[in-house]
Amino acid sequence: MMMAKKWAKFLRDFENFKAACIPWENKIKAIESQFGSSVASYFLFLRWMYGVNMVLFILTFSLIMLPEYLWGLPYGSLPRKTVPRAEEASAANFGVLYDFNGLAQYSVLFYGYYDNKRTIGWMNFRLPLSYFLVGIMCIGYSFLVVLKAMTKNIGDDGGGDDNTFNFSWKVFCSWDYLIGNPETADNKFNSITMNFKEAITEERAAQVEENVHLIRFLRFLANFFVFLTLGASGYLIFWAVKRSQEFAQQDPDTLGWWEKNEMNMVMSLLGMFCPTLFDLFAELEDYHPLIALKWLLGRIFALLLGNLYVFILALMDEINNKIEEEKLVKANITLWEANMIKAYNASLSENSTGLPFFVHPADVPRGPCWETMVGQEFVRLTVSDVLTTYVTILIGDFLRACFVRFCNYCWCWDLEYGYPSYTEFDISGNVLALIFNQGMIWMGSFFAPSLPGINILRLHTSMYFQCWAVMCCNVPEARVFKASRSNNFYLGMLLLILFLSTMPVLYMIVSLPPSFDCGPFSGKNRMFEVIGETLEHDFPSWMAKILRQLSNPGLVIAVVLVMALTIYYLNATAKGQKAANLELKKKMKLLQLLVASNFQSSPGGPEVLHTFLLKNNVLCEAPENKCWAAAHLFC
Repeated sequence: MMMAKKWAKFLRDFENFKAACIPWENKIKAIESQFGSSVASYFLFLRWMYGVNMVLFILTFSLIMLPEYLWGLPYGSLPRKTVPRAEEASAANFGVLYDFNGLAQYSVLFYGYYDNKRTIGWMNFRLPLSYFLVGIMCIGYSFLVVLKAMTKNIGDDGGGDDNTFNFSWKVFCSWDYLIGNPETADNKFNSITMNFKEAITEERAAQVEENVHLIRFLRFLANFFVFLTLGASGYLIFWAVKRSQEFAQQDPDTLGWWEKNEMNMVMSLLGMFCPTLFDLFAELEDYHPLIALKWLLGRIFALLLGNLYVFILALMDEINNKIEEEKLVKANITLWEANMIKAYNASLSENSTGLPFFVHPADVPRGPCWETMVGQEFVRLTVSDVLTTYVTILIGDFLRACFVRFCNYCWCWDLEYGYPSYTEFDISGNVLALIFNQGMIWMGSFFAPSLPGINILRLHTSMYFQCWAVMCCNVPEARVFKASRSNNFYLGMLLLILFLSTMPVLYMIVSLPPSFDCGPFSGKNRMFEVIGETLEHDFPSWMAKILRQLSNPGLVIAVVLVMALTIYYLNATAKGQKAANLELKKKMKLLQLLVASNFQSSPGGPEVLHTFLLKNNVLCEAPENKCWAAAHLFC
């Protein structure tokens, strides 16, 4: 008996130890107790994103950045690893480093620093191959982990349908039993009451005659304004990118703070103010609040994604200009090398000292590195978005909460329950911002291997900063999705932006020629040629031949077609099983109703009914005198 108690105590202590090892578990539990599970779901999502980015950072750091730092040529040995002579004076200035130029640009943080040697170090580490495979592996891992999370959520939800007894589910399942704060409990009570009023209004709305033509006109007008806003935001971003490219050609000392950060600030400000405009336009549509919320989220997602793609299109224009510029620069470098050889030969004829020909890497002319330029833009966007978010929280949440808290005693009306009141914690907006930022990480990490590490720092500080802001300054959002239903909604958006953010990267890898004098793929026509080079040098001829045949376009197309047909078959099978399950549910409900009606008044009816339901796994074990009430609930 004593051993059993000791063993039980050990197991309990071990479970507590495992819970203590989970990052930020106590913080999230405190928020869950104060605000309920809906607000805590955002921080759980943030912690999950932190874990995903940690894996991406481990891959890029251990297989790309660390090998180059340990075994690659040091700084100053090659032109690509050296700050140009004209930039040396300001290379270590804070303003230059903050803009990720100078010493930061010529470091392992960006693509252009890496050498194109096949092997480096005493281990003969194949860095170009590792760089390419890690980039593809990060994309594949991201798809795998998002799909796995979606599948797990579907399994946790059970795939059931709770729309059959709408009001019954609202009565018995609306309360959040994790709430431990009285004020939050009152807010939750008022929210449930409002949900019932909305549901009753929705039921009665079908019987009320409405001016259909007026509603259609107002909804058309609202969508017209939305499209105007989306178009204007895209034009502003395109214009800002063009101006930033013009500023890049000027002397940095002549530019002010706004000129250096104009493009990043424009994107951040559009992300702040356009959702407010969308909320105003939604007032014209007169949708049900939940439908209006979904429309709002969809429009914000379209805004963020459209802005990102306009930014990519502007970058593609600049990349094409850089590629054209490379041709001229390459010819000039060839001419420069020829002149240097002539000068060296002339010096030998005049003075035959036999001194070796040497030019310092800082003095060697070099071409534009468009890959580093792309990586710098995404790093700047990430850092600028972090600073904008933190300043917004400090001004919009903290100062507003201080004003409401301390001026409420001497004001004409109640500031806490009237205007301006405390700020609501916008779960949907914060999750969408997190998804959008992650899309930038996926898109830019191939050209800036340090980007997952920068994002880890951002998520780490966001966890502490936003936890503090929520506990001190915010109140729960009035209308939110149920946590169990919103997870896959957000994960679906994350999967979509993962797909759309990796397409431009794959296009650049397959279609664009790499820069000729920077990066691990310099000297090749396309980046993916590193695979063919590895097959040619590192595999036996017969194995290389087999792998080339496997990569034949005809075979790849056939495999893709088979996979598409398999997916279609599995999807059709799943739909058939779902329809069969729904039909079985209907039969079970009818059977329950028949059993309840037959046994209600018969002698021993409740006991027989209880036994029948237990055998058919309809109800969990319950006292026999409560069997009839439970049967009515399920019928």
